[in-house]
Amino acid sequence: MFSGIVEEAAPVVNMEKEGGNLHITMECSFADALSIDQSVSHNGVCLTVVEVNPGKKNFTVTAVKETLDKSNLGLLKIGDKVNLERSMKADSFLDGHIVQGHVDQTARCTEVRETEGSWYFRFEYDPTQEDYITVEKGSISINGVSMTVVNSKDTSFEVAVIPYTYNITNFHQIKAGTIVNLEFDVIGKYVARIVRQQLGKE
Repeated sequence: MFSGIVEEAAPVVNMEKEGGNLHITMECSFADALSIDQSVSHNGVCLTVVEVNPGKKNFTVTAVKETLDKSNLGLLKIGDKVNLERSMKADSFLDGHIVQGHVDQTARCTEVRETEGSWYFRFEYDPTQEDYITVEKGSISINGVSMTVVNSKDTSFEVAVIPYTYNITNFHQIKAGTIVNLEFDVIGKYVARIVRQQLGKE
């Protein structure tokens, strides 16, 4: 489990395809603290560390076809930055919100507006399930970053990004047309499913 508080935006330094899988290597300042089999969030996708090279400050994970189909990891290029977060410790502060690392679907950025030192990002998506909704002032994970929703609509929403988040994550690489990963609030998904069941819609 994660909190959506990104530790580092790490550059991709190597990518290798093997059948339907993709091995992704990233250069990371805390690579020497990682271990094989450890879970790390990559743009909001929970992946397992399969190789660590502390001397070169990099590590490798493997994304399977299912992950590549439902996320933006298959669109990565050498040099792109990936938001990283190690799994949350039981005694850690939950500074963001509950993020499982299970990306629901992707969305497209349609607008970026700068407003006196901060930024508004607008995203549009075609819900692949009825549970995939946003609510005003609710939480959502975008590329693994815990964000607060504003201007919530049926198929779009906006988030306001402060300079710290803009610089420390890969939000500074997002522009109109960029594809991002979404994980909708897990509590909201359960509530939406229960309500539908009670209304006899399932």
